[in-house]
Amino acid sequence: MRLRARAAAIVAAVIALALAAPLASGKGAGVQTAALLSDDPPQTLQATGLFRDAAAREPSPGVTPYALATALYSDGAIKHRYVYVPAGAPARYDAEEAFDFPVGAVLVKTFAYPLDVRAPEGPQRLLETRLLVRRAEGWAALPYVWNAEGTQARLSPIGATIPVAYTGADGVARTLTWQAPNRNQCKGCHSLNGAFTPIGPKARNLNTDYPYADGAENQLARWTRLGLLADAPPPAAAPRAPALQEAASPVALRARAYLDVNCAHCHRPGGPADTSGLDLRWSQSDPVRYGVEKRPVAAGRASADLEFDIAPGAPDRSILVHRLASTDPGVMMPELGRSLVDDDGLAVIRQWIAEMK
Repeated sequence: MRLRARAAAIVAAVIALALAAPLASGKGAGVQTAALLSDDPPQTLQATGLFRDAAAREPSPGVTPYALATALYSDGAIKHRYVYVPAGAPARYDAEEAFDFPVGAVLVKTFAYPLDVRAPEGPQRLLETRLLVRRAEGWAALPYVWNAEGTQARLSPIGATIPVAYTGADGVARTLTWQAPNRNQCKGCHSLNGAFTPIGPKARNLNTDYPYADGAENQLARWTRLGLLADAPPPAAAPRAPALQEAASPVALRARAYLDVNCAHCHRPGGPADTSGLDLRWSQSDPVRYGVEKRPVAAGRASADLEFDIAPGAPDRSILVHRLASTDPGVMMPELGRSLVDDDGLAVIRQWIAEMK
């Protein structure tokens, strides 16, 4: 027994030394868990160890790329997502809410803008990388802002305003101003019952194939196989939300999936906008609760004095369409994270409402 106790103590000491090792700034250092959990986090994204090469988006071992079936619209930005879960401490599956991640887990999201939106897989301008780090006291947001050359991202708790130049779908040169949020602004969306909460990593959003380097595989199956996720059922038994442009899926399901990702983090019980009475979660089955012939809680410019959030068969008389189609800060929804209209998402919502009986 003494030998076992001594061996366990040695293992614990080795782990402690590894976590307390000096922070490396070079490539291939490995995930710097202790630094990410500290009150003095790494000052550059490269120094977090999450990437062998952050600028090349080359993740370190144990850092897994992932994607959502339908992503939150952010002015057309492309998002590169990664997850890190400490070895031997998998996230716990939840059929409805975001998975329960262990202390030391990190969710990574890099925002990039294509230089030409007609070629989204072509050259991109790196804008910011947001980390959500699971600490003992809850989730912490660490925003890293990229320099204009795309060679380094530095911690910027105060956020940043980034001018972006690109070629639009019509071939015309355009500009936009990208607003990287500060750490406090992240809570505007990532709040559930007053606690900071991830939005995207839910079963229904991940129950789709991802083109990994070694071949396509269902993400829930992959996470389970790699030990990132525990207690998950087979993908066929898990909820699944379709992608926005998944033509084989009914438009109603695609519309509901879009609203779930773009709006339900606020418009749900316990969310920042729960007083609106709208519940736009994927699981909500009562049409009135998700807006059909539901009267708004307040009149005025934001509602355009329209009668219903969703007027069946009449998208132009639906408050939901009015707000999704606006770029007026006092009207538009979502009110954070965008300055442009998502034409593709709006078209699906309009079609859904137009086909309602």
